[in-house]
Amino acid sequence: MMGTLAAALAGKKIPTPEALYWADVEGHIENVDTVLKITRINVLYHLKVPPGKADDAREAFSSYLTLCPAAQSVIGCIKIKDDIRIEETRN
Repeated sequence: MMGTLAAALAGKKIPTPEALYWADVEGHIENVDTVLKITRINVLYHLKVPPGKADDAREAFSSYLTLCPAAQSVIGCIKIKDDIRIEETRN
């Protein structure tokens, strides 16, 4: 998921090196009919963008999940909750 979002951001000319782009990820495992299953994944992305690029970043974020092979493979059986915190950097 992170790679797909990075690719969408690259298309908007937004760099994603480790110091500017990272994610906090939390998985929830529940007992479903005596079987332990991953039922939810929460992802909070953190992104620092150049001035004037916040709207482009939000646009990329708004559609990346539909392009993500990993997310599309599990979205029917694992609930994915994602959010992003965008901070504009100074020149």
